[in-house]
Amino acid sequence: MSSRASLAYAAVAVTILSWASAFPAIRLALRELAPVPLAAARFAVAALLVLAWLAWRRPPLPAWPDLLRFALCGLIGIAAYNILLNTGQRTVAAGAASFIVNTAPILTALLARLVLGERFGTRGWVGTLVSFAGIALIASAQPGGLAFGAGASLVLGSALCMACYVVLQRPMVARHGALTCTAWTLLAGALWLSPWLPEAAGELPHAGAATVAAVVGLGVLPAAIGYATWTYALGHFGASRATNFLYLVPPVATAIAAPMLGELPGFRTLVGGAIAITGVVLVNTRGRAAAPAEPPAARRLPS
Repeated sequence: MSSRASLAYAAVAVTILSWASAFPAIRLALRELAPVPLAAARFAVAALLVLAWLAWRRPPLPAWPDLLRFALCGLIGIAAYNILLNTGQRTVAAGAASFIVNTAPILTALLARLVLGERFGTRGWVGTLVSFAGIALIASAQPGGLAFGAGASLVLGSALCMACYVVLQRPMVARHGALTCTAWTLLAGALWLSPWLPEAAGELPHAGAATVAAVVGLGVLPAAIGYATWTYALGHFGASRATNFLYLVPPVATAIAAPMLGELPGFRTLVGGAIAITGVVLVNTRGRAAAPAEPPAARRLPS
């Protein structure tokens, strides 16, 4: 194996581990922090890294229409997504949440069909039904099931936010590149969450070392390092092949949660997760050979 290929596989491994670790890390931090201050603290850390990267790379400042679109992406894809995910994970296990969030590509495909008029054939609809049957099975094992306001419904809402973000971001990737789009979006998301920073600053000094480490880790690993390694992997494997590796994120998140949190997935979570991922595979492989390539960042986003 060439050194470039070895680096690409290493980048995939880092991406999977960093994105999968976010779900148990959120559950851990929620033991001492409220959901919204946790999101604010996490993305304050990420914003520091983003500002350093922007100062180093000095990409051109986007035009006002693009800045407004980045602001909307940050509101939906960062602020709303993380508020819903964090709030939902107060009652939803890390592994179950990762399986539910991993259905975001299906919601993205549905939105693209409605908003952009993209193709969505029989295979796509079958995959959607299969995946949502898996989500219903997972939710049945969580408090409140899929009832409005229950944890599982909030996590599903976060997946919908991610899907909206992907559709909004697609035209921006072609103009600015994946990493630059990520940087501006993360920065915008941190600004939207900044009103809760004082509350986070009041809670963190009373939190344990594990909680503080989880917050810093969430800001550094999934948001910064995970995106960088994912972009490298995309460049080597291409979007279609690289996306297949991301089906490993929910199983790895479930495996990490077992020793970190003592959360062992139940039978319904495991079976429902397998069904949900099968549906995602069906949707992601519909007409792939004939379909035009999507922008890299449109394929999948981290937690």
